[in-house]
Amino acid sequence: MALLAAGTATVMLWPHAQAQAPKQPAPKQQSQPQAQAPKPAQIDRNGVLILIRQTLLALDQANKTGNYTVLRDLGSPDFQANTAARLAEIFAQQRRDNVDLSGVAVIDPQLTLLPQIEANGMMHMAGFFPSVPTQVNFELAYAPVGGRWRLFALSVSFGQAAPTAPQSPAPAAPQASAPGAAAPAKADPPAAPKQ
Repeated sequence: MALLAAGTATVMLWPHAQAQAPKQPAPKQQSQPQAQAPKPAQIDRNGVLILIRQTLLALDQANKTGNYTVLRDLGSPDFQANTAARLAEIFAQQRRDNVDLSGVAVIDPQLTLLPQIEANGMMHMAGFFPSVPTQVNFELAYAPVGGRWRLFALSVSFGQAAPTAPQSPAPAAPQASAPGAAAPAKADPPAAPKQ
């Protein structure tokens, strides 16, 4: 599973150890089994909102305090392979930019990838918070640990909240008139009304 993110400031975080079996060569005479297609996750809307908000607010608080131990400790054992110092390095640019993610507490996310269970058992989802002036894009993966979903991977990026109109073209330079041609007449601006 690969997480991709695009935007002006992208942070992608994968733990050092991924929960995948090592690849072994397949016997020559057998056909390789098809990769299992992702399945819709059996989780209700409130559960999805809790996971997304809990994760992004933990990131917001870590960025504001510079203390990433709680974010780290909320993660799965594989996520915890990252030290708090390593997480501080990864999110340093967001801290320098004073990124404020607190709006995720009250704005509903728009999901672009509904929660699904990948072949490796991870729950994967993606979406964005259409906040102004900056849209918060996210992609998250959670591992099942002790009957709970715990953070396995996190990607956050920022983009425009709404489409913007293209910039107006530069005014055309005045064209030179042919010799002897009269210059176009300029209209006088209207007079201001008298009071």
